[in-house]
Amino acid sequence: MVDIAFGPEPGKRPDLSVSNTRYLEMVRRKRMYGGILLVFFIALTAAGWMLAEERNAGDFWSGLPQVIDFPAEVLTEAWMNRANIAGYAWEHFPALIETINIAAVATLVGALAAMALSLLATRGLARWPRLIPVFRRTMDALRAIPEIVIALVLIYILGGGPVPAVIAIALHTGGALGKLFSEVAENADTKPIEGLASVGATWSQRMWLGVIPQVAPNWLSYALLRFEINVRASAILGFVGEGGIGHDLKVAMQWGQGRYDQVVAIFLLLFITIVVIDQISDHFRHKLVKGH
Repeated sequence: MVDIAFGPEPGKRPDLSVSNTRYLEMVRRKRMYGGILLVFFIALTAAGWMLAEERNAGDFWSGLPQVIDFPAEVLTEAWMNRANIAGYAWEHFPALIETINIAAVATLVGALAAMALSLLATRGLARWPRLIPVFRRTMDALRAIPEIVIALVLIYILGGGPVPAVIAIALHTGGALGKLFSEVAENADTKPIEGLASVGATWSQRMWLGVIPQVAPNWLSYALLRFEINVRASAILGFVGEGGIGHDLKVAMQWGQGRYDQVVAIFLLLFITIVVIDQISDHFRHKLVKGH
């Protein structure tokens, strides 16, 4: 006969010293691994820093004391002409509206594409389970290519303007939101889906009536967060000729001295807009997800 023990005998407490020892060993092991990774990261950073210093056209350390010269020049001129800043801000307000419109349209198109891709790439919900890797790699590819790279390619095809910016941001948004949407959909309750399938509902009806009502609050929250990011992205794309307030900022900076008050006005206008959008979207995200 073999005596097999499945746990501590009745009436006896488990040995806490053994569990404490195992816990301390686990903590030490994690700290050791963390220390090794930290040393490896510092070594890589130092090696990259030395390589960049060798390939740099100038000397970083000798130029470091001059790093605040340009910002100081800009702020000094803007302060001297501070009476003009409000007028310049109002002058560039239409370009800001164009930037917001680019971000809004791109977020809407990207979110709709992300909804379809996420449902087709989610295990247990996909219409064609064998094609799940294809849809997942598609989202990875869209997410991996930066918006500015896509925009630069589209400029040669479509020319400058807001259309290439909308397409570039929408493609990147589809990949980024698709990943987040898919993770939310994986946690959806499958009982409503099974109930709809038992009465003969099609795949689209099961998704529309059984899945989307469950995931809609989180999806909207992620879409609002992405809208904030896309406002910044659309402003950055203005530097490559995509219109909006970024283009106005590029032109003002190219003129150099004499236009620095205009540069500061555009920066302030963009900063205030991003803060306002952040506060509004943060309020609605909390209301959607937490219900207050």
